[in-house]
Amino acid sequence: MAENEWLSKDFYKVLGVSKDASDQEITKAYRKLARKYHPDLNKTKEAEEKFKDISEAYDVLSNKDQRQKYDAIRQFGMGGARFAGGSGQGGFDASGFADMFGGMFGGGAGGNGGSRIRFSTSGGGNPNLNDIFSMFGGAGAASGPQSAGGYGGYQGYEEAPRPQRGEDRNSKITLTLRQAIKGATVSLSVDGSKFKTHVPAGVRDGQKIRLAGKGHAGLNGGAHGDLYLNVSVKSDPKFAMRGRDIVMDLPVTLAEAVGGAKVVAHDIDGNEVTFKVPAGSSSGTEVRIGGAGVQRGNTPGDLVGRVMIHVPAKPGLGVKHAAKEFDKASGDFAGELASER
Repeated sequence: MAENEWLSKDFYKVLGVSKDASDQEITKAYRKLARKYHPDLNKTKEAEEKFKDISEAYDVLSNKDQRQKYDAIRQFGMGGARFAGGSGQGGFDASGFADMFGGMFGGGAGGNGGSRIRFSTSGGGNPNLNDIFSMFGGAGAASGPQSAGGYGGYQGYEEAPRPQRGEDRNSKITLTLRQAIKGATVSLSVDGSKFKTHVPAGVRDGQKIRLAGKGHAGLNGGAHGDLYLNVSVKSDPKFAMRGRDIVMDLPVTLAEAVGGAKVVAHDIDGNEVTFKVPAGSSSGTEVRIGGAGVQRGNTPGDLVGRVMIHVPAKPGLGVKHAAKEFDKASGDFAGELASER
């Protein structure tokens, strides 16, 4: 918001605080109102406009320099300001302008028999501050600060600051592997205002998610910054995510691996699924169930079973004898395997 619009804005009233409120009181009042009127929590058009007014008021009153300028301009606009020092001495007294500007607005110009100075605006009502202060620098509408010459060394009225985008925020969230695979809705809080956002399926450990407009408020009407969520995904003892595939170990017996089998297992949701293990599979062989992986986009991933041949931890004599007979029946296989070691 340009500073020449401040005459019509009572920011203290907008936030419901007194003109001598402390920084802490201003911040507390803003957060309370923001929770009530934030567009994510209050979907009405009136709430949206109210939130804009609240944000404008807080942007000015929470900035020390901006608040001082605002208070001085508001005091001038209500006719309560004066210049101190008559001929370039003593500096500028922010407590008043009335004597100097009285002639401009229809009063006497000061001095004995001084000529009357009148000031007009194109739209009527309060005069435009940019036009007023440009008179002290001898220019009509200069873009920068104007010199005040002999009026107590006053440097004039500065051009309204440009809108500045708010700074970005960073936050962290931790998800289970299942939440990362399936997607999840998480609750977040910014400046005391809570909202929910959806984390898409297939998010990876270490990935950043950008939430537009959820960062710090901008200055002078500038846009909010963004919020970046840094994602951490907990490891799972049984499952892992590889791109869009979900990978799991698939324990099988020697007979199932040699002869082939339909092996029933459970997916990450606990539902039964059936893998087809081909004959002659070894540990590390991967078998797939198409489309049962991460469901994101037009091409979902697969559920991958990694064949892991298991044998009894304490085999009996019969099992040991059968194993030796199996090696004999396999011909040169045992020797070929030994040569690879």
